[in-house]
Amino acid sequence: MPAIHWEEIIFYFYAVAAIIQLFYYGYFFSRVAFYKSKIKTQSQHHPVSVIICARDEDENLARNLPGMLVQAYPSTYEVVVVNDNSLDDSKYILQELKKTFKSLHVVELTQEAKLIAGKKYPLSVGIREAKYEVLLLSDADCVPASEHWVEKMQNAYDEQIEIVLGYGAYHKKKGLLNKLIRFETFHTAIQYLSYALAGIPYMGVGRNLSYKKNLFLKNKGFSSINHVPSGDDDLFINKVASKKNTAVVLDPGAITRSVPKKTLGGWLRQKNRHYTTAKYYKPKHKILLGFYFVSQFAFYPLFVLSLCFYDWKIVLGVFGVRFLLQALIFYKSMKRLDEKDLWPWFVFLDVWMFFYYIIFAPAIWKRPRKNWS
Repeated sequence: MPAIHWEEIIFYFYAVAAIIQLFYYGYFFSRVAFYKSKIKTQSQHHPVSVIICARDEDENLARNLPGMLVQAYPSTYEVVVVNDNSLDDSKYILQELKKTFKSLHVVELTQEAKLIAGKKYPLSVGIREAKYEVLLLSDADCVPASEHWVEKMQNAYDEQIEIVLGYGAYHKKKGLLNKLIRFETFHTAIQYLSYALAGIPYMGVGRNLSYKKNLFLKNKGFSSINHVPSGDDDLFINKVASKKNTAVVLDPGAITRSVPKKTLGGWLRQKNRHYTTAKYYKPKHKILLGFYFVSQFAFYPLFVLSLCFYDWKIVLGVFGVRFLLQALIFYKSMKRLDEKDLWPWFVFLDVWMFFYYIIFAPAIWKRPRKNWS
């Protein structure tokens, strides 16, 4: 029996990483790329409560809240803003907006909630104050991509559906940092949206997320995750979502957009905080996400090593197969999620993810800071 040389071992690991990647692109991510929405014979218009929590967000409220309040929705909807101990002019801006928009309902919080980290307490208050069963969550720094946001998100509900996942994007700006932030956001979205389409929902983002009030109440709200500073969106969905009760909306008019961080340091702090929740996911989700993470992290180093020490024609052949499938899936998905300007950059951005993982992977094991946002 011939001995296996170390060059072959490197190539075999490279091939395995590529096969795993091909599986995720073909089985999961293709569901976003080639998604076809179900044709409904009849539209529905549930009463909707839009809920926004804000702390010291006076500028964002003045800029973005009108976009929530002028939705072209033929049925009843309200916008509940929980002003959580703001020290700026949020209170006065909300008072002025309330004079014009009767659908605005403001809840003023003047005391901090002890032993409940993050924004779970103000969000819980907003949910309990909501008049209607269908809840639509967003943030003060978000603005809907169209005046049909409420209508398109609520239209995904039927008798079984209790959760609707949407895409929370960032505004397109000039500069490399903007592309890095938006690609990471897209990359995360293509995972949680495709998993949900495959019947394995594991998270949502609070910038664009809907669920039913009764689902929140019967699961005792955030009581099981109150000790975790973040997680009011992804951990709650991880706990209550299932194949039967979760739907996805991939309409460009149902996207929300928010202002991305302007500095690398600000973005690093934001992402470090977000990744501290991953350790609390269900085991099956951690396994699926882990296999993808390891294969993506290892792919480019193994590609370079294989190219140097193995038959370059075979190595490039494997790379080419992955590249073609990835290019197709990314092009179709970015077009669907209105991020198509990122596509010419996708190879560079995909390589960047190797360094991204090096930067952010330690956050999974870090003890999270107990700040509000």
